[in-house]
Amino acid sequence: MTLVSNDNPRIAVLVPCYNEAVTIAQVVSEFRQALPLATIHVYDNNSSDDTAAIARQSGASVRHVGLQGKGNVIRRMFADIDADIYLLVDGDATYHAPSAPLMVRRLQEDGLDMVVGSRQSDEQAAYRAGHRWGNQMLTGCVTVLFGRSFSDMLSGYRVFSRRFVKSFPAQAHGFETETELTVHALELRVPAAEIETPYGARPEGSFSKLNTYRDGWRILQTIFLLLRTEKPLAFFGYAGLAMVVLALLLAWPLFVTYAQTGLVPRLPTAVLVMGLLMLASLSFVCGLVLDTMTRARHEMKRLAYLAHPGPASNPGDRA
Repeated sequence: MTLVSNDNPRIAVLVPCYNEAVTIAQVVSEFRQALPLATIHVYDNNSSDDTAAIARQSGASVRHVGLQGKGNVIRRMFADIDADIYLLVDGDATYHAPSAPLMVRRLQEDGLDMVVGSRQSDEQAAYRAGHRWGNQMLTGCVTVLFGRSFSDMLSGYRVFSRRFVKSFPAQAHGFETETELTVHALELRVPAAEIETPYGARPEGSFSKLNTYRDGWRILQTIFLLLRTEKPLAFFGYAGLAMVVLALLLAWPLFVTYAQTGLVPRLPTAVLVMGLLMLASLSFVCGLVLDTMTRARHEMKRLAYLAHPGPASNPGDRA
């Protein structure tokens, strides 16, 4: 097994791109200056402009991904690229390249598996209408459902260890991939941190590909799907509890009538109550069975994670 050296780690800068011809040369130049020993990989996702050609002229390694969507691009990047440390950044020139060495150093010195660049900006143009509020709302949902989160869950500026990248079961197709990365870190309880980084507006002529409402809805769906997948006992348990409460509310008038008259005149309601109680029981059982399977799956993910050395590993550490 190859060990990661703190002195000369292989650093890969990963830049997923779709129609970023206006900004990609700036991104490649700034990150080459910030991390001169890193290899910059630009993955073009069916751009209709000259993104790929400009990135190649700027000195980046360029590859093409046919499946549309940021999540599909990141899945391909993580599978293709072999490095010790990975830096993921969007190709829109909004992220602060000089913060990259600090993020990499924090990952190495503290032995972390993920460092998130928490966006800080006073520019109104840096965030489209509703994006700041939407980010806070979605981050709050993850905090409530999973017990903890990062302050900027949807940041596209992150540094990862090799073991995080190679154990990440990428399933997302689009912009919900940041949510998936966050929940993976939370569920594996990997060491992670946040660093505040400046965040700027897109240069003139550059346009965001994020659809506020459509992609926001997809991210919200992803959060609840991940809750069902990662915490099935809670998901199906709360669903079963809701059905029990509804059944009791419907049954109370029946009990009152029966106590007064000895009759059950509303037979359809009684049948509905029984059906709800049976569904609640099935929901609880499903939650228990799936929770057992999820625990086994978490163990497999943990083993895959431990199969790779951390960023602070040295030969002496393994003696």
